[in-house]
Parts: sequence; structure tokens; C-alpha cells
Amino acid sequence: MIDILLVLLAFILIIVGMIGSFLPVLPGPPIAWLGILSLYFTNAITIPVYIVVITAIIAITMFILDYIIPAAGTKRFGGSRAGAIGTTIGLIVGILAPIPMGIIIGPFVGAFVGEVGFNKSDSKTAAKAATGSVLGFLASSFMKFVVCLGFLALFFFEVFANASALFSFS
Repeated sequence: MIDILLVLLAFILIIVGMIGSFLPVLPGPPIAWLGILSLYFTNAITIPVYIVVITAIIAITMFILDYIIPAAGTKRFGGSRAGAIGTTIGLIVGILAPIPMGIIIGPFVGAFVGEVGFNKSDSKTAAKAATGSVLGFLASSFMKFVVCLGFLALFFFEVFANASALFSFS
């Protein structure tokens, strides 16, 4: 029974990690990795420790890159720290606001406002920086989502490969 609960917890953590790939308040891959770790602690599913270590390294790397990629996108397109902060604030507002494409429009508007309002950039420079910020956010989110999809694939592979041991009630 505890194994089934751990498998259910693993699935939930991986799904939350996938959602966290797009939400700045949730570190997607590390949460999804906790799902892999939960599978490791079951008696019915045997995941080698090297898989747990490799997936941990991937999750930590993605966690670090999550801070580097959007900032690099902003800087590459001439933006500043104000633009990067504006991107994050815009993303949160864009997610919460009931507007279509808010997850894209919010970061762009946030970076633009950050550049114009706090960095005193002209509108052309601010628009370029905002574009870089959004591209960095999208690239980072896509990479995190792909990693979480990989963790989900590993989850299903392990659960189905060990289904007989997981659901034997002897």
C-alpha cells in the first residue's frame, strides 16, 4: 500500500514540476525530480541509484540555467536588470490576468515597462530588450518542460516495467 502511495506522490510531483516549468514560483525540474526520488524509495520499483543521481544533476543544472537563460536573453538584446525583473513581474501578472496569451504578453510588457520606467531606455531599445527577455523565458521554459517530460517518461517506463510487483498484494 505504501508503494502505491509513493507512486501516486511521484506522479503528482512530476505533474507539478511540469506546471512549474512555466510558473516562476515553482522550480519545475527539481520538483519533478522529487517524484523520481519517491519512486526510488518504493520496494516494488527498482530504479538504479545512478539514474537518481543523473536525474538530480539534470534537475540542478536546469534550476541554475533557469536564472541564466532569461537574463542572458535580456542582456543579449540590450536589456538591463530592470527589464529582467519586469519580465518576472509581467509573467506573474500575465498568468493571473484573464487575457489570452497572458503568459507571453505579460513578460513582454513587464520587460518593456522595466526598461522604459526604471532604465530610462527609449522605446526601440526597450522593445528589443523585451523581445530578448521573452525569448529567454520561452527558451528556458521549453527546456524545463522537456526535462520534466523526460522524467514523466521515466516514471511511466518504471511503473509499467514493474507493474506486476507494484500491484501484487501478497
